[in-house]
Amino acid sequence: MILSRAPMRITLGGGGTDLHSYYSKYGGFLIAGAIDKYCNITAHQRFYDSIRLSYSETEIVNNVSDIRHRIFRTALEMVGINHGIELHSAADVPSGCGLGSSSSFTVALLHALHVYNKDYTTQKRLAEEACRIEIDLMGEPIGKQDQYMAAFGGLTCLTFEKDGQVIVEPLSISSDDADELENKLLMFFTGKERSASEILADQDNKSKSDDQTIIENLHQIKDIGLQTKKYLEAGNLDMLGELMNVHWELKKKRSSRISDPHIDECYEIARKNGVIGGKLIGAGGGGFLLFYCEYGCKKRIIQLMESAGMRWTKFRFDFDGTKILANTSTRCR
Repeated sequence: MILSRAPMRITLGGGGTDLHSYYSKYGGFLIAGAIDKYCNITAHQRFYDSIRLSYSETEIVNNVSDIRHRIFRTALEMVGINHGIELHSAADVPSGCGLGSSSSFTVALLHALHVYNKDYTTQKRLAEEACRIEIDLMGEPIGKQDQYMAAFGGLTCLTFEKDGQVIVEPLSISSDDADELENKLLMFFTGKERSASEILADQDNKSKSDDQTIIENLHQIKDIGLQTKKYLEAGNLDMLGELMNVHWELKKKRSSRISDPHIDECYEIARKNGVIGGKLIGAGGGGFLLFYCEYGCKKRIIQLMESAGMRWTKFRFDFDGTKILANTSTRCR
C-alpha cells in the first residue's frame, strides 16, 4: 500500500499571470503559499486484473480506456499502468473551492503511481506532468501555479517564462515573519462551490485576443506580485494586506462573476472591523475568502463572518510539498 499527499495553496499576489495566453507574451510572476489542506491518494495492488477506483463514485473496469474519471484515466495511461491496481482519493476540502484541489489531486496521484511503478521522480517532473495532463491533454483553461505549488509546497515565488519554463524560488522570509504572516491571515469558506473553468476561459480568450483592458489589468496584478515579494522579504508584512485590497479591486474588474453582493457585503464588514485587505482565493465566484488582519481583531472578524454564514477554516503553511506518507508495497514491476 502506498499513501501520497499533496497540499493545496493560497495565492498571495500575482494570480492569473500563470495562464499561457498571458505569460507566453509578457512573462508571469506570482507568490503563493502551500497550506495544510491536502489531497490524499492510496494505491494498492489489486488481487484481480481489473482496476478499481474510489472517489465520489466507484468504478471497476477491465480497461484503462473505460475509466470515466479523466484524470485517473490520463495519469494511468501516462505512467503505463493498465491493470491490477486499486486507487482511492480523499481530500480535506471540497472540489471547486479555489485552493487548487484538482492539481493537488493530480500531483498526489502521479506521485503514488510513480512509486507504485518503482520509478524515481522529482517535484519538478511531477509538476510538469500534472501540467501536461490538465492543460495539454485535458484542455483545461487553467494556469501552472497549482501544479507547482502542490509539488513544491512552501512560501514560493513562481516566475513563468515566455517559453513555458517555470522558475521556482522560495520566498526569502524569516521563520518569525512566516509565523506572523500565518497568524495574521484568516480564511473563510463562503459555502459556494464553483468551477473555475468558465471564469478562466473568459480571461484566457480575452488575453488571446489582446484585449487591452484585461492585459493592463494583469500587468498591474503581476506588479502587485513583485511588490508583495519585496515587502514580505523586507519584513513589512502589513503591506500584504494593502496590496491584497488593491488586487481584489482589480480582480473584480476582470469578470462580473468573480464576486456577488453577499461576498462584497462581508468584505466591507471585515474592512470596517480590522481587516486591512483580502480577496477570494482562486478564480473567484465562491470558494474561500482570505483576509489579512490587524493585531487583536481576529476573534471579532471570526464572529462577524460566522454570523454572516461563512465558515472559519484554520490553516498552517506546508513546507513539504508532495510527500509519500507510507509505502508498504512489495510489488515487483
